[in-house]
Amino acid sequence: MTTATMPRPATTLPAEYRGRLMSLAHEARFPAGIRLFGEGGRADHFWIIRSGTVALDMRVPGRRPVVLETLGFGELLGWSWLFPPHGWRFGAETVGLVRAHEFDAGAVRRMCADDPAMGHAVTLWVGGVVARRLHVARSRILDLYAPSGSGSRG
Repeated sequence: MTTATMPRPATTLPAEYRGRLMSLAHEARFPAGIRLFGEGGRADHFWIIRSGTVALDMRVPGRRPVVLETLGFGELLGWSWLFPPHGWRFGAETVGLVRAHEFDAGAVRRMCADDPAMGHAVTLWVGGVVARRLHVARSRILDLYAPSGSGSRG
């Protein structure tokens, strides 16, 4: 199975916490070609994509940024906001017009701190996204740069 066809995780935030999280959402709209964030920048917002696509990328010395994955409807864009030091680990750019729910990371972290059960649920949700994205990034890097047949993909 290629990274392009790898299934998305089935785990979502439980409905009770999803509703509370959505109470903090603001509508956002971005035209094509907008750089939403870059590696090393301050991760103070995150998004859930409503429509459109966003390319996740990473810098490679001496080369253009490498697109690791393209995200779309219902997907979480940004996880670095949850884990100190709250700096972006990847970059993101809109591929076309994107509509999203935007969240202030500090407000969400405070909500999670006030309700440890919600904080645990959010951490598991975001942690699942992190694990999947790191797997996809590893696979993509191997696809691009490893000599053919040079290593395990598991």
